Amino acid sequence: MGAPGSSSAEGSVGGVHIVKGTGVGGTGGMGIGMDRRVEKPKGWKGWVHRARTDRRAWAAGVALLALTGGAVVLTQTQGGQTVRVAESRLTVATVSQGTFEDFIPVRGAVEPLNSVYLDSIEGGRVEKKLVEVGQKVKAGQPLVELSNTQLQLDIISREAQVMEQINRLHDTELQLETNRISNQRELAECDYNVSWLSKDLERKTALIKTGASSQRDIDIIRDQIKWYERRRDLTLETMRTTDKMRASQYTEMQDSTRRLEENLAMARKNLDSLVVRAPVDGQITVLDVEIGQTKQKGERLGRIDRDDGFKVQAQMDEFYLSRLELGQTAEAAIGAGEYKLKVAKIYPQVRDGQFQVDLEFLGAAPQDIRSGQTLQMRLKLGAATTALLIPNGGFYQDTGGDWIFVVQPGGAYAEKRRVHLGRRNAQMIEVRDGLAAGDRVIVSSYGDLARMDRIELN
Repeated sequence: MGAPGSSSAEGSVGGVHIVKGTGVGGTGGMGIGMDRRVEKPKGWKGWVHRARTDRRAWAAGVALLALTGGAVVLTQTQGGQTVRVAESRLTVATVSQGTFEDFIPVRGAVEPLNSVYLDSIEGGRVEKKLVEVGQKVKAGQPLVELSNTQLQLDIISREAQVMEQINRLHDTELQLETNRISNQRELAECDYNVSWLSKDLERKTALIKTGASSQRDIDIIRDQIKWYERRRDLTLETMRTTDKMRASQYTEMQDSTRRLEENLAMARKNLDSLVVRAPVDGQITVLDVEIGQTKQKGERLGRIDRDDGFKVQAQMDEFYLSRLELGQTAEAAIGAGEYKLKVAKIYPQVRDGQFQVDLEFLGAAPQDIRSGQTLQMRLKLGAATTALLIPNGGFYQDTGGDWIFVVQPGGAYAEKRRVHLGRRNAQMIEVRDGLAAGDRVIVSSYGDLARMDRIELN
């Protein structure tokens, strides 16, 4: 029993291997095990033991270093109005007196000065495509042929209506003319009978004394004369009424016929419009038709660009909207020549921070430019003036032109300074206040340096 008890005191207690003393008191074999020195393992077991011990020490050192470094960064950030930067990483420029040219670079696309769109006046099926995109055309030249069966049937129906109306007009005119002639015949007959009876009355009145004629015969003749005179008056009244009605009815029927003929002419014109023709001389730049395709009424078919010149359409930042005016000039290098343009139209609608401007060439446009070509221009916003200038750099986007880092005499450091900057172009910025000629300023992009008040230059 003594040997097992002694072994348990030296090697294990309750099956747990003792590496080092824990300071926990005990009795018997436990106390003896804690008083004895534990030797370090040797051989490969010693190597594993040292590796575990060194890794723990290394991890503890890294954690301590991270905490120390964090404390340093935190101190610099919290107190941190100063940073040290190599001067070679910055762009330093000198404020100088010079001529400020008030221009901005503008990029625009060449477009035809005038374009004419081709639309389908009457819908139909594409039967023939007579031209292709890029082809030069003359005014009146057929471009596309459409077919429309419904339109053709409608025209036939309208033609029948017009012919029917014309026939009715002719019938009415014939009837009115017949009535007019009949009334005139009636009037002539009344005049003849009145004249003959009047003469007969004179003869029989002369014979009444001789007894060859009686009073009864004379009375009959007088009654007949009165009847024919009354009949003549009625005929004249009928003729006047008929002529008035004839004129009114004839005018209405003429107007109705004229309207039908106008509608027929319009329908025939629409039928003619199934052959789409070029309205002007120019070049076909868009033609969206294919044989067998069905086009709806009013649908866009294509576009013709006229040969009377070009313009340039440019998108500009809304910042320049208040400074831009009609008539301002721009310059563009095209090929080996310099060309001038003028602002012809300003579209005040701002979309996505930009607005559109149309520029037209002063004089003849270059011969070798094409629609869709891109031009780089210099648009003048004002006259050239003498001013303090600094180069236009990335600092402007970081500061908005409100302040800038100024290198102090000696060149050891640079400090923030409030400035008043004015106009700017692609190369230079006008200085209105806060700087003097000879001052050195940092014009490169600031980035995180914008949070600092002072930069120490190495």
